[in-house]
Amino acid sequence: MNLAYYLHQEEIFRIIRDCSKQIKQDSYIVGGYVRDLLLGKIKSEDFDILTIGESIRLVETISEEIFHFRKCYPKVKIFKRYGTAMIEYHNKRIEIVNSRKESYHYSSRNPMIHSGSLQDDQNRRDFTINALAISLNYKNYGDLIDPFNGLLDIKKKILKTPLNSDITFSDDPLRMIRAIRFSTQLRFSIEKNSFKSIRKNRHRIHILSQERITEEINKILLTNQPSIGLYLLYQTGLLSLILPELISLKGVEERNGFIHKDNFDHTLQVVDNISMDKNNSLWLRWSALLHDIGKTYTKKFSSKIGWSFHSHELVGSQMISNIFERLKLPKGRSMNYVIKIVKNSFRPMTLVQENISDSAIRRLLFDVGDDIDDLIKLCIADITTHNLEKKIKYKKNFLFLMKKIKKIEKKDRMINWKSPITGNDIMKVFDVNPSQIIGIIKDYIKDSILEGKIPNEYHSAYLLMLKKGKELGLTRNKKF
Repeated sequence: MNLAYYLHQEEIFRIIRDCSKQIKQDSYIVGGYVRDLLLGKIKSEDFDILTIGESIRLVETISEEIFHFRKCYPKVKIFKRYGTAMIEYHNKRIEIVNSRKESYHYSSRNPMIHSGSLQDDQNRRDFTINALAISLNYKNYGDLIDPFNGLLDIKKKILKTPLNSDITFSDDPLRMIRAIRFSTQLRFSIEKNSFKSIRKNRHRIHILSQERITEEINKILLTNQPSIGLYLLYQTGLLSLILPELISLKGVEERNGFIHKDNFDHTLQVVDNISMDKNNSLWLRWSALLHDIGKTYTKKFSSKIGWSFHSHELVGSQMISNIFERLKLPKGRSMNYVIKIVKNSFRPMTLVQENISDSAIRRLLFDVGDDIDDLIKLCIADITTHNLEKKIKYKKNFLFLMKKIKKIEKKDRMINWKSPITGNDIMKVFDVNPSQIIGIIKDYIKDSILEGKIPNEYHSAYLLMLKKGKELGLTRNKKF
């Protein structure tokens, strides 16, 4: 591959080359851009530049050079504490860092940093495929510097550490989860010794902040096939430390000829199914991951019907708040969405019969609102049977249900429903103060609309309010 050809496509590389020569310090492209370029993924908005010298001096020289030729200063951010700087130019972000070597204390993943050579910097990288560098110097512009055969590992689709795996993973345990994330994203296998080292050092993740761990888990969930990473987390023992609720789903049990499926394997398949649509959100993927976690606590055996998991979706939804708290996932709308989807994940399965009442569908729409499409997506993803005939039948049932839902929604407008009669309306009409009786009347109106006894409009609801108020002994204010 003629790397110099690709470098010429980016003006900023030529500017860095010229500026590096001007201040007499060598510079190199490092990091993800080099890896992705060699993988054939040449489109990038972010570049990491390593300079053997002062990064801030190089940034200032680049800024002056751009102004001299383009009559505009690029946006520059300088971080003196870390010896790094960022330039934004032509919608590209260029981070420039000093070459360095690192040493670690056993109780922390934050290294002590010292000035170093290009070799020192490559030695500290997590994997051989990330330890590659491309020269931006006149003497060897475009040359690949590859001390650990990273290019060969890219061709062989292997992830391994440049130096001793135990030291690499013990120094910075986040690299263990990054190995699994890269394996999932790139479809690379983890080299045998590196894999063994992850298992050996898995308990070192306790020195990491939970936010960093969760960030990597989110990236795994956002891949096209998250099950690769989730299963690797299980095999290495990391998943039992991060999300033990999933591990408890692993395994099957047989009794009196009755056997249940492996709910862990099933969950991974559901997550893959939901991820086939790249547009599906992170939180729908989390919903798929957690939709069966209540089965561990609801599993029962009956000699007549076999295994059952009654109300597992309700129990699972009640576990989610604690999981989000522990994993430092965002509270509020995101968490409430996952709780809602998991809590209602089994309901559509009870509504696929042709003779199901409209009121049951209205109640589902009332409870789920705008998220009804996502709920049905999860239900379809939850079909993991290998029986093709059953799979087709189940999908047809959900598509039929969706048509019925849309028909009822068009007629009754139940999504994000608000009662035509408010609590203030009731207090004004009957001249009463806030009390339990207001809720009784509002619930009566709501249930009457959901049951289809009255249409979802103000006049009918108003008449029903008067009727119910009279039954409760209230007197109508003559002004209304």
